[in-house]
Amino acid sequence: MAAYLVGHITVKDDGLWQQYVAGVQESLAPFEARIVFRGQLVEILAGEHGYNLTVVIEFPDHATLDVWYGSEKYQSLIPLRDKAADVVITTYKD
Repeated sequence: MAAYLVGHITVKDDGLWQQYVAGVQESLAPFEARIVFRGQLVEILAGEHGYNLTVVIEFPDHATLDVWYGSEKYQSLIPLRDKAADVVITTYKD
C-alpha cells in the first residue's frame, strides 16, 4: 500500500533551500520514491494555511518511508532544512 509524505513549506533562504532539495532528491533514489507534486500555493479556498509551497512524495509503503526518513543521508539534511525553511511534514497512506 503506497504511502505519501506531504511537506508544507515557507522558504527562509532560497540558496539553502535549493541545496536541501537537491539533497532530498538524491536521498530518495534508493527507496523507489517519486515526487508526485511540487508546487506553489495559489489560493486558499477554505480554512487557514500558513505555508506557500507543498511537496508530495510517494513511497512504496509506510515502512519504506520510515526507513528513508531515518536514513543517515536524510537525517544529515535536517539541519540544512531547518535553516532554509519552516516546514511541516505529515504522512498518509492509501
